[in-house]
Amino acid sequence: MKQIFSAGFIAAAFTLNPGGSALAQDRILISSEWGNVSAELADNAAARALVAMLPLTIELDDHLRQEKTGDLPATLPAAPRQREFSAGTLGLWSASDFVIYYRNGRVPQPGIVILGQVQGGVSVFDRPGKVTIKIEKAP
Repeated sequence: MKQIFSAGFIAAAFTLNPGGSALAQDRILISSEWGNVSAELADNAAARALVAMLPLTIELDDHLRQEKTGDLPATLPAAPRQREFSAGTLGLWSASDFVIYYRNGRVPQPGIVILGQVQGGVSVFDRPGKVTIKIEKAP
C-alpha cells in the first residue's frame, strides 16, 4: 500500500504516539449545538471499536476546565496509554469514559488511551456546562 506523508500527517502522528498514527480513512464528525469538528482516529483497537459503535450520542460534562467527558454505551478494548495530551486530543480515561481535551495538559497514571485528534480548533468546547454530542463516521 502506498503511503503519502505530509507535514500534517507527521504532526498528527507525533501527537498520537504511542497510541498509533492517524489514518486518513478513519475520520469522524463530532456535532453539537455549540459547533462541529472532525477528527482523525488513532490506529489502535480502542479507536476501531469506537468506529464500530457509531453513530453515538453522548452527554459530556466539563471536567477541570480542560476537558469534556462522557460515558460510552460499552467498554472499549485496552490500548497503549500516555500521560500527555494536547488541545483536540480524543481519549479514553477508563474503558468507557470518552474525553475531548480542549487545553494542553498531563494526566496521572495510568494515563489515557489516545483515540484520535481533532483537526482544527476545539474552542467550541472551551466553556462551562454540559453539551450533547453526536459522533458519526465521516463520509
